[in-house]
Amino acid sequence: MTHKTKGIVLRTIRYGETSVISTIYTELFGVQNYMVKGVRQTTKRSAGKAAYFQPGAVLEMEVYHNDLKNLQFIKDYQWGYIYQQVFFNVIRNAVAMYVVELVQHSLKQPEANPELFYLIEDTLKQLDRGNDTLVANLPLYFTLHLGTELGFQLQGEFSKQTPVLDLQEGQFIAESPLHPHYISGEPASLTSRIHNIQFYNDLENIPMNRLMRRELIEALQQYVALHIADFGQMRTLQVLQEVLG
Repeated sequence: MTHKTKGIVLRTIRYGETSVISTIYTELFGVQNYMVKGVRQTTKRSAGKAAYFQPGAVLEMEVYHNDLKNLQFIKDYQWGYIYQQVFFNVIRNAVAMYVVELVQHSLKQPEANPELFYLIEDTLKQLDRGNDTLVANLPLYFTLHLGTELGFQLQGEFSKQTPVLDLQEGQFIAESPLHPHYISGEPASLTSRIHNIQFYNDLENIPMNRLMRRELIEALQQYVALHIADFGQMRTLQVLQEVLG
């Protein structure tokens, strides 16, 4: 039996001489590994097919699925969204790779989470369409909202009474905690603004300098790592900071 589902490519490795195994976050089944045969053949029929399995690609797929197996198969696939810039622009591609790696580090179980899927899909589409300020702020927005979908949403908001964000507790508080995992002042205020945004376009109205953006992304990495066991090191973080600088 086959199923139609959207999917977002997270990782692809070569298998044999002509095939690949692609890790894809699907709308219906969560994270799955798919064998895709023949996409690396040097034939006219296979030309360009490997491009479908670049990290960040959004696909419409017809798949075979067996809950008892760790490796699934794809019957058919096509673009679910055709990027105009993400695969060709260094900055936008770096943000996409950050999003993809963050998802890989954060998801420890294969179960489906449609709301999280839509967040990832919408974020990648906005990354393709948005202006430069939106693109630069998108990693901050996505990191915060990923936490919301995974069950550790920030509590409260920045104010004169609660000017400190306790990253360990995920809460805005009145005074600095005894541990070192917190931010305060402008970084906490900006985090609160980004967290409360309802529409992606509102990210265009939050300008910040290179150093502030770097401080915030590092703080939010710490926030996620404090709430996800065995989170590990993000290899794309340094690249992201360099291109956004």
